[in-house]
Parts: sequence; C-alpha cells; structure tokens
Amino acid sequence: MTDADEPRLFVNRWGDTSDPAPERQGLRQDACRCFDQSLPNPRARVGFHTERQDTSAPGWQHLLELVDEAAADGREEFGPLTGLSPEERRQVITLPPSIAKLTAVRHLMLYGSNLVRIPPEIGSMTSLEEFTPYTSYRLHWFPYEITRCRKLTRSTVSTRALFGNEKLRPPFPRLRSARNSVADLDPENLDPRRWGSTAIRRCSVCNGPIAHGGFRQVWISLRVATDTLPLLVGACSSDCVAELPEGAVGFITAPHSGGRVQQPASDWD
Repeated sequence: MTDADEPRLFVNRWGDTSDPAPERQGLRQDACRCFDQSLPNPRARVGFHTERQDTSAPGWQHLLELVDEAAADGREEFGPLTGLSPEERRQVITLPPSIAKLTAVRHLMLYGSNLVRIPPEIGSMTSLEEFTPYTSYRLHWFPYEITRCRKLTRSTVSTRALFGNEKLRPPFPRLRSARNSVADLDPENLDPRRWGSTAIRRCSVCNGPIAHGGFRQVWISLRVATDTLPLLVGACSSDCVAELPEGAVGFITAPHSGGRVQQPASDWD
C-alpha cells in the first residue's frame, strides 16, 4: 500500500498502538531524521540506524514472553505491541530471532512501532500472508529473507520512509566492500552503523553458513506483497548475488552497493 493510497484513519484498525494524536507519538516512537520523508533530496547522505537493542529493557523482556506465548498457542494473528505499554514499545527497536517459531502466524501487525530493523528470521514465518508495519517511520529497509514468506500477499507500509522510494528517491546507505573471509569479524556482534545489523548468521540467498566463508552485501528493490521494498542481502558469494532476481520496474534493476547510485526520477520530478 503506497502513501498516495493511505486513507485517513478514523477507525483504529490495528489495536491501541495507533494513537492518532501527533503530540502523543513521542511516547512510543522516537523521532527519525535520517532523511526528509516529505520532500525529495536524492543527494542527501544517509546511513543505518546505529541503535542496539537493550536486551535488559522491560519492553524487550515482555516481547520475548509474548513471542513465546504466540508460538505455544499457535495463533494466526500476532500484534505484540498492543500488549506493551507506550514506554515498553519505545524500548523495542527490533524483533527477536525467536520470531522464527511463529510458523502459524498469518498476520504480523507492527503498527506505529519504534523498530529500526527486522531480523532475517522473519523468513521462517512461512504462513505469513499479511504484514503491517504501517507508520513505523524509522524502518527504512527489510531483510531479503522476507521473500521466503511465499504466502505473503498483503502489506501496509509507509513507503515514504523507505530508502529509494519512488516518491522521494532518498539514497541508500553505502555498503562495505565484499570480503573473501569473515575471520576478522565477530558475526554475532557487528556494528550496525557499518553493517545495518548486529548479527550475520546465514546467507540470505542459499541459507548457507556465513561463519567460515566470504561475505558481501547488496541492495535490491523488489515487489513484496503490495509494496516495493528495499531489501538488504547478505550473501556468501558472488554466485549467490548473481542468483538474485531483477529489481522491480521503476527502481534500480540490478543489485547495487548504495551510496549516490543513479536512481530513476522521483514522482516529484
């Protein structure tokens, strides 16, 4: 769902996280100044969010409990933020790897979250049909692993918040050069400023282990459900990068390393 199609919401469709009062937004969501989400600025310099999840925070601990409960009862709809207080929601900037256990969930609702990244384990949510991170304005990209959710057909994303979106064409963060070895990296403790994520475990494409092989990251924009999303790929080889599909029409069609790469004109041009 694109921003141009976004209706004015007079009815709360996604639970009590959708507080319509702007003056209350700060209670549950931090401000984001990565790029202007209202005016085009394709030459802006952007980077990844640098925050790390505080795993001692009450909100994170509560979220872990909610994920475990949802996995145990096999529920088909999961909106964990509605079970957290506004302050607890603000403490959650990613989802735990344990979402891989949510294989029965068909609708994942993350309306108005404070998330800055989604873990690649979302690809294990094989029953997922609908994904709603609407008004998560700090969420600018998604892991390539989301393409493993083969049943995913509906999404509601605030597209103006996305890197490379067709309305504003903000740039993508510049990615690091390819590595033939990760021997000098700690794949479980990475700097998100440099890599976008705090952990790299398996290849986004072949699902093989990264720990003893090479590593390269690329961007690709693909149609996922009802939105075109910027996807971050972590591949173990150039062969895996070569296996990536062609990018979405109207976007950069080949995998790229970000930075000031030439993009199609924005809708505002």
